[in-house]
Amino acid sequence: MKIAVLGGGAAGFFAAISCKQHHPECDVTIYEKSAKLLSKVKVSGGGRCNVTNACFNISELAKNFPRGERSLKKAFSIFNVNDTIEWFESREVKLKTEPDNRMFPVTDNSQTIINCLVEESQHAGIKIKTNYFIKSIKPTQNGFEMIAADDNRIPADKVIVATGGFSKRESFEWLAELNHTIVDPVPSLFTFNMPRNPITELMGVSVENVLVKIQSTKLKQAGPLLITHWGMSGPAVLKLSAWGARVLHEMKYHFKININWDGIRNEEELRNDISKEFKNIQRKQISNSKVVDIPSRLWMFLIQKCGISPGLKWADLPKEKLNRLINALTNDEYEVKGKTTFKEEFVTCGGVKLDNVNFKTMESTVCRGMYFAGEVLDIDGITGGFNFQAAWTTGFIAGKLMIN
Repeated sequence: MKIAVLGGGAAGFFAAISCKQHHPECDVTIYEKSAKLLSKVKVSGGGRCNVTNACFNISELAKNFPRGERSLKKAFSIFNVNDTIEWFESREVKLKTEPDNRMFPVTDNSQTIINCLVEESQHAGIKIKTNYFIKSIKPTQNGFEMIAADDNRIPADKVIVATGGFSKRESFEWLAELNHTIVDPVPSLFTFNMPRNPITELMGVSVENVLVKIQSTKLKQAGPLLITHWGMSGPAVLKLSAWGARVLHEMKYHFKININWDGIRNEEELRNDISKEFKNIQRKQISNSKVVDIPSRLWMFLIQKCGISPGLKWADLPKEKLNRLINALTNDEYEVKGKTTFKEEFVTCGGVKLDNVNFKTMESTVCRGMYFAGEVLDIDGITGGFNFQAAWTTGFIAGKLMIN
């Protein structure tokens, strides 16, 4: 039986390996349109590859997906984080867990994961064709006929689509022609641009725990924040971009955010704590006595933003400027004008509608014999290894259960 896997990324490789593992008699070929294999794996986690997340409860794991939570619960009951760890470690790739629960290979090198997947494919006898673009697929009486960019026609009994996400709806047209419903793609997991905002002068400064809210919405996220030369990034911002992907798209990426730099205390609580501490700090210079656990450069930026002289003592701080400082610490406002997405790590919200797929097998419900895995589906997770876990899970299931 000829099995065609479209896409040489994480989901595609895992689907091909799973298919060959469970059905060794199958002739499996991976078709990758570019010259590069596993390109997202290569750049993920700063080149370390964030393989998965140490979230072992299936319900909790599924909650990390702004789109796909209910469907993935079914899939994670078949192949989950424990299975991922066992799969890699049984192939001598040990993983480690960092304090934020992200999991990486102990080598801290994404090439370890790439080598494992490529070698496993080679040992299994899987054929890999790069620079091979399949532009359309037609169902036939016995399966499918795939038409390549050079008009070469390739027969396949079954097809696994693991092409990844596309930024434009037109790229999904060949799947729409096979009666699949396509949810319009928009970017997810992006950073916030703040052109010419003075805070960008603090690029490289990170704050361990902040609370970021988007004005005029109910969207908010807590976590680490990184100030960059173009604006703001870090887990809090990336999570917010994922949960708000469609809303922010509708806003044309022009909106205002409020930041609580303390992350925990609100304005009233911070004011009360400053009052309690006032006897101890009243004779100290404001620049040398932070009342919130943030980097010194940010503290200096905020007190100057409030028009407070760094050499001023707390006892001499006018009430009006104290109010301004407390507001800046707990409800700081910034205007966002645009986004930055990194092409290699591009994640989309949108794709093949989830009710077009049976998540117990990953088979299409509208085109029998076609299976799906990875980001081509309307599934996306927040940052932290969740998107790769969805790729491993859906790839494994598609490969295993495509032959019943």
